[in-house]
Parts: sequence; structure tokens; C-alpha cells
Amino acid sequence: MTDNIQFQGVWDVCIVYYTTQLVRCLMFSYILLGIVMLLRRVLFSKQPFVKGMLWGSICILPFLGRLRLFYESRIIVKATWWMTAITMKYVWLDKIYMAGIFITAILIFNKRLRLKRVVSGMERAFAGERQVAVTDMDITPFTIGLIKPRIVVPRVMLERYSEDEIQVVLQHEQTHIRLGHLWCYLIWDILRCLLWVNPLFSLCQKQFRADLEGVCDRICIQNSKFTVQEYGRVLLKSLKLLRSKEGTVSSVATYAGEQEYEDMKRRVEAIVAFKPYRRAGLAAMTVLTVCLLCGGLFAIHCSSYPCYSEIDNVLVYQYVGGKGVLLSDEDGCLQKMIHYDKKYVYVKREEFEGFLRKHNARGEIFIVFGGFQKFPSMGGNGYSCFYEDNMGGEIIRIPYQRPKDSFRVMLFKLM
Repeated sequence: MTDNIQFQGVWDVCIVYYTTQLVRCLMFSYILLGIVMLLRRVLFSKQPFVKGMLWGSICILPFLGRLRLFYESRIIVKATWWMTAITMKYVWLDKIYMAGIFITAILIFNKRLRLKRVVSGMERAFAGERQVAVTDMDITPFTIGLIKPRIVVPRVMLERYSEDEIQVVLQHEQTHIRLGHLWCYLIWDILRCLLWVNPLFSLCQKQFRADLEGVCDRICIQNSKFTVQEYGRVLLKSLKLLRSKEGTVSSVATYAGEQEYEDMKRRVEAIVAFKPYRRAGLAAMTVLTVCLLCGGLFAIHCSSYPCYSEIDNVLVYQYVGGKGVLLSDEDGCLQKMIHYDKKYVYVKREEFEGFLRKHNARGEIFIVFGGFQKFPSMGGNGYSCFYEDNMGGEIIRIPYQRPKDSFRVMLFKLM
């Protein structure tokens, strides 16, 4: 891929830039989801709060594509350079990946929009002091909406549940809202779109939602007037009362949405095994999790390339037969013999002529310098000048033009 985006469409550059990062994030997503599934099943199978907090680690995935180790770690370079080379060389593959993101987003968020339209047309009623949307459909209660959450309750529940039982149902949904689970589901769906090639996001979704349901169950049991047995009976009553329809509310939080017997059996068994927890201990665990997540994001930021950085390196190309060949500068001697300011390039003639003889350089010689880079091998807006071997003097001064950044160059810098 050329280092100067002046000869490329900004659209193609953006596609290559983001696909390169997302493919790297994709690699990490397999590892991270595998670790989370292993930990929740082996080490923390009896600790629902820890299992729920483990999923917070997926928030770091979108920020892993700019890590320096993809260029500076020999092991990582050997293992992943082929991915970088493919995304840089075959733009049509990058376009397929981006099209996959677009199609997946349409499929996932279209369900959300359809459900939102359905809920907006539902009847409103008060359950206690809370206004809810009422539906005649045989579905389990759920909550929709990020800014103004709306709880949806089937009419049959309002008619056949006692006031206390309705309050337990509402408390569960309000706990989802208070803990930010609706935002967690949104983040999960966004990652499903960005990393759509990874099937683990679809395969692990049931466990992800089940762990968040488990967290809500425990908080509701401890905060409600119901005993563990009574809370469990309310849950089982909802299953007996309602005929769940698969896929109806797949994109929202549910109260009793597990449809397979084994899943519900595990949930009820977990409720029966409930033991009171210390609120101070849970608060400390939450603060620790947030600190670890923020610390991880900060460490990733410090270990990543900046949004863009100015390039100080000087490169020399020889053009023979219309093809440019980069002359190797392993010892960095070009930086000592070539300098530039805003108008001229200054070359130490004897030293530079020796450099050219060492490389058997022939044909047209161009000196390339300046510009910026997003990360190595991707940047642009560099400058160049032509070197003539018949120039005299100890220090050769070569004029060059320094054009202003175009709009697309400035846009690419800020991405």
C-alpha cells in the first residue's frame, strides 16, 4: 500500500484502515471469549456476580487494533503479519468485511426497531406506581429503551398475579435498568456487528444473558420481601402461565425468557442455592472491576499508536523502468546526511554519493520525507524532491513545494 493517500480514494483508505484494526480485534476476541467461558465454567461457576463481571472485559476489544506489538513484537509480527498484509493489499476483501458489518447491523438493529414500534403502540397501564406497556401476546416481561426504558408486561400477568408478585416482576426489570444491562446488551450487539466473523458472539450470547439474569435474581431476592422459595415459585408460575415464543424478544432483557428446560432448571437451582451477600463486599468488587477495566484501557492506550504522528524519517527511492525501489537504510545514516526545512532539502553531497554507490543506485533518485502515519505502513501527505548527481557544492540545497493538507488528509488524520 502506498504511503501517500493523495493517489487513493479516502473511502478505500478508511476501509483498509478500519478493517486492519478490526481483524486484529477479531483475533483477540476468540482468545478473550474463550478465557471468559473457561473461567465462568471452571473457577467461578458458583459465583454469579464474578461471572457477570467477567463479561465486562469485552469492552476492551475495539481498542486492541492499534497496539504497537503488532509491529514491535517479533512473536506477534510472525503470527499476525499475514493478516496485515492481506488487509493492506486486497481492498476488495476489506470491502466484503465492511459489507458484512453493514448487513449484520441491519439484521440485528432492525429487530430492535420493529420491537420498539410494536411497544409504542401498546396500551399503557399502572402496576403499582410504575406505568407499564401491556400486551396480549404470550411473552415474558421485558424492558426496552435506553434513554427512557419501558417495561412490557403481558395482560394475563396483571390479571392473575397478586400485587406483591407483580412488584417482584417489576423489581427484576428495574434492576436490569439500574445496573445498565440494557446498555450491556447494546454493546454486545455492536461487537457482534463489528466482529461478525466470530461465531462465538452468537454462541455465547445465551451464557452472557443468563449470567446477567443470575445477577438480577440475587439482587432481587435480597431486596424483596419474598423468601428464596417464594421468589422461585413466582418464576415457575410465569413459565406455567405464559407460552414463550422463541425469538420474540431476543434483543431485550427478559424476566423468564429461557425456553429450554435445562436452562430454567439451572436457573431455579441457582436461586435455591442463594445465600445472602454483603452489599459492601459487592460494592468493593464492583469498584475493583471498574478500576481493572479502566486500568486495562489506559494500559492499551499507552501501548498503542496515537491517532497520528509526524514522520521524521528520510527515505530514498531509485526509479528504474518506471518502478520505484526503496534503498535500505538499516544504520539510519540518511537521517545524518539529509535535513530539511519548510522550503529546502539540504544534502551532504559526498556522503550521499557514497550511499548511492554502496547501493549501486542508478536511474532517477527521489528523496521522500515528512508526512504522517496512523501506524507503520499507513500514512500519507509526505513530500519529495528529485536529486541530480551533477549538483556541485559540499551541501546541496534542493527546493520543494509544501502543499497544505487537503480536507481528506485532515479527516484521515482525525480518524
